[in-house]
Amino acid sequence: MRKEIRIAGFGGQGVGLAGYILGKALTLYDGKEAVMTQSYGPEARGGASSANVVLSDESIDYPFVQRPDVLVALSQEAYDKFHPSVKSDALILVDGILVDARFPGNTYRIPCTKLAESLGRRIVANVVMLGFFTVVTKIVSRSAVEEAITASVKSKTVPLNIRAFEAGYQYALEKEHAR
Repeated sequence: MRKEIRIAGFGGQGVGLAGYILGKALTLYDGKEAVMTQSYGPEARGGASSANVVLSDESIDYPFVQRPDVLVALSQEAYDKFHPSVKSDALILVDGILVDARFPGNTYRIPCTKLAESLGRRIVANVVMLGFFTVVTKIVSRSAVEEAITASVKSKTVPLNIRAFEAGYQYALEKEHAR
């Protein structure tokens, strides 16, 4: 079983951190085989950015995502760029405020930036999305992601990030995956 996951947005949205947390959760805390690579444009903030995670039940010999099983799009540009490459049955998770998903299919929407703003920091929208991702995809356990968040962010921001994860997680449960 091989699953390819692409998290994409623009620089400054924490796309790389989201991929790092997901990869760490899968490997260190859920005991699965996973590898994460990332790509970003020449600009540090505002340019295209993606984190790519490959998950498998055996050793991964090719660590690059080609046809995602899951696409997480945090910006319209990311959706437009990467949607054409997804598998026909892919799950697509989008920030419902920032992304107009014109090809609905298996699309799930969450206003992650708005939820992050309600927590006082727009910067945690990526972690809100990880909470949503955890419920919708069932690829990674809740406890693994929470442990990876705690181990990956600055200690003073752990409480905020855990609240952000919980906000996305609860949104998915309450909205029946927000289709």
